[in-house]
Amino acid sequence: MVAESGSQREAGSNIQKRFDSRLAQYDNEAKIRQALMILNRVMNDPSIPRNIRRAAMFAIRALNERNLTPGVRAANAVGVLDEVSQDPNMPLHARTLLWQAISILETVKD
Repeated sequence: MVAESGSQREAGSNIQKRFDSRLAQYDNEAKIRQALMILNRVMNDPSIPRNIRRAAMFAIRALNERNLTPGVRAANAVGVLDEVSQDPNMPLHARTLLWQAISILETVKD
């Protein structure tokens, strides 16, 4: 059995940290893409009131701002969606879709 030196362990640890960081980044982007698909369904559904479709459009714009971190983009979108999810005129299927998107986005962390 070969003993590892301190620098080898440290290098391996740094590689693992970079890998974990990129994996988390990939997971966040996958979650954002999933939320975008749900929000596109809401935005393109003519049975949903216009103000709710407009909020879905604003949330999509917030999620597509590449100059921000995934966590900030998700938080901005959740803020828009949470506000409109209280609308009493929203159809039940639309509310369910918005809550589903919010649930996914709330798991996105930096």
